[in-house]
Amino acid sequence: MTQRLSLGAKASLRKTFTIEEVQQFSKLSLDANPLHLDEDYARETPFGRRIVHGMLAASLFSGLLGQELPGPGTIYLGQELRFTGPVFLDEEVTATVEITAIREDKPIVTLRTWCRNQTGDILIDGTATVLTS
Repeated sequence: MTQRLSLGAKASLRKTFTIEEVQQFSKLSLDANPLHLDEDYARETPFGRRIVHGMLAASLFSGLLGQELPGPGTIYLGQELRFTGPVFLDEEVTATVEITAIREDKPIVTLRTWCRNQTGDILIDGTATVLTS
């Protein structure tokens, strides 16, 4: 059920990505970058270990928008993303969306979208624009 929309309203979820999920996303997206899949390769990168695909981690925003805020029936119109840090395998992250603008003339809502790790570092930051039902 879609909740009443108001500026500042937020929704969050927590997720830990496993190697199995990263492997599934790799197959679906056709992105087999060894940075995500090969521990030996990833160890030699600046990250020192495998990381989750940025778009897989950012997909948490889709779940929040479509299920929580604004909720069922929401249609994505656009998403801007900045990847500011790595999401590591088996690391819990928290994705959050917050309403920053509501158009009065159309059912269009703008939300800030961000993902943090357990130490509070922002790993993904962006803005979503959606059409609400």
